[in-house]
Amino acid sequence: MRIEFLGADHEVTGSCHYVSVGDKHFLVDCGMEQGADTYENQDIPVNASDIDYVFVTHAHIDHSGLLPLLYAHGFRGEIYAHEATTMLCDIMLRDSAHIQESEAEWHNRRAKRSGGNEITPLYEMNDAVGVMKHFHSLHYNEKVDICDEISVRLIDAGHLLGSASVELWLRENGIEKKIVFSGDIGNGKNKPLIKHFESPEGADYVVMESTYGDREHEDIGSFETRLADILQRTLDRGGNLVIPAFSVGRTQEMLYFLRHIKEEGLIHGEHADFDVYMDSPLAVEATNVFKKNVSECFDEEASKLVASGKNPIGFAGLRIAVTSDESKLINFDMKPKVIISASGMCEAGRIRHHLKHNLWRPESTIIFVGFQVPGTLGHTLLNGAKEVRLFGETVAVEADIENMPGISGHADQKHLLKWLDGMKEKPDKVFVVHGNDEVVEIFAKKLRDDRDLDAYAPYSGDSFDLITGERIKEGSRSPKITVKKSDGRVASNVFMRLVAAGQRLCRVIDRCEGMANKDLGKFADQVNSLCDKWER
Repeated sequence: MRIEFLGADHEVTGSCHYVSVGDKHFLVDCGMEQGADTYENQDIPVNASDIDYVFVTHAHIDHSGLLPLLYAHGFRGEIYAHEATTMLCDIMLRDSAHIQESEAEWHNRRAKRSGGNEITPLYEMNDAVGVMKHFHSLHYNEKVDICDEISVRLIDAGHLLGSASVELWLRENGIEKKIVFSGDIGNGKNKPLIKHFESPEGADYVVMESTYGDREHEDIGSFETRLADILQRTLDRGGNLVIPAFSVGRTQEMLYFLRHIKEEGLIHGEHADFDVYMDSPLAVEATNVFKKNVSECFDEEASKLVASGKNPIGFAGLRIAVTSDESKLINFDMKPKVIISASGMCEAGRIRHHLKHNLWRPESTIIFVGFQVPGTLGHTLLNGAKEVRLFGETVAVEADIENMPGISGHADQKHLLKWLDGMKEKPDKVFVVHGNDEVVEIFAKKLRDDRDLDAYAPYSGDSFDLITGERIKEGSRSPKITVKKSDGRVASNVFMRLVAAGQRLCRVIDRCEGMANKDLGKFADQVNSLCDKWER
């Protein structure tokens, strides 16, 4: 009986954990990395065809996005998730496959023109469709015997529709151990629509996220009031309020807040009837999933609205853009408006087109309402970039850049501790994952010092015996890019920003394969010139 940590270890994304018990092999989450990639993730230690089960905590791509790849490599086992997670994965994994195929097609068209090498997509639509046939839906607080060795129960994690902490009972040679995987734990405040998180009763081991384990969210008072103030200023200037938001979860929450702002008449003057554009086919499908999961997932306030005949995420002035032509027309309409588009970290999707049309406009505002992984365009903008590259063009950043971390979908340190303190029986060991290199260590130390818990932040490749609790294998500690100073102190936030910029440069270089030699030479000269300037 052992666990091996594979992804989201000393990193924020790419969640994946491997467990073996008896002759059974399973994963908890199989997510895609997004943003900066500090450490090399270890491979699953068995063939994909040997994996019997996967338990999915929720549908976000950094927890589910590599399931089609697992299928492409031969996985034919069973996948267990909450019913809403199953429904969301059905649309999100197909969307991810479409992105993989489209990016490969775009690259290969350029490669053919320049004589470069062609690439194949990470996985294809057939893989996304195929893996969905292996999903089995569960409900909250329902204990299910999967096999002789494994029982499972999901409890509400309060992070996303259908998000769950996964409780697992493992049995081997007459010994039973319970391990809980927290998944992403919800904020606990400013979370409309979905219920607050539940705490497990107890466990021998806990694998716990720590995205905001080093801080408490700013007390911003009424989120709606501040959002209305920003919106009023932007509309009065004649600009657009652009909200990068993930299609699943954050988009629906923003619709909820904007509906209430309209209902309460918080916007005054000639723009009181402002339009809101939801520009994401995926968000449209996801919104329909939200409407189908009212009874088990919605909180009391949202459920009351539904019972009274009101749509919590619908209102007059809400415009839907599905086709690319409809998306393009948004920026030809000069009437001030709100634009909600994906992706939430600005790394892909239609949001990049809206940024291209609005970043250079001082009358517009870009507002971030979610965590921005270092190395992403969203993180770059939040850290004061004066210009960015979009679609081969340099775009000046003249728009207001606002950040509202209080609306984050992740619990802060206070609420992470509240989730853990809610356990009646304290765990023998807590594994701290899903946080950046510095944060996981800070939160693990917090648990040791303030809660007297045996807490450890594993690296990818670390493996533990779940019967004895002892480490049986050590993973790699070497980062892809060193992020510590020579005296051993943790690097400053400014240095981390530089590291993230370097990682972004490496990704840009990777995408340049197949470009014309003239452009490649010019790029190389610019990089070398920059190095000459700063090399010391």
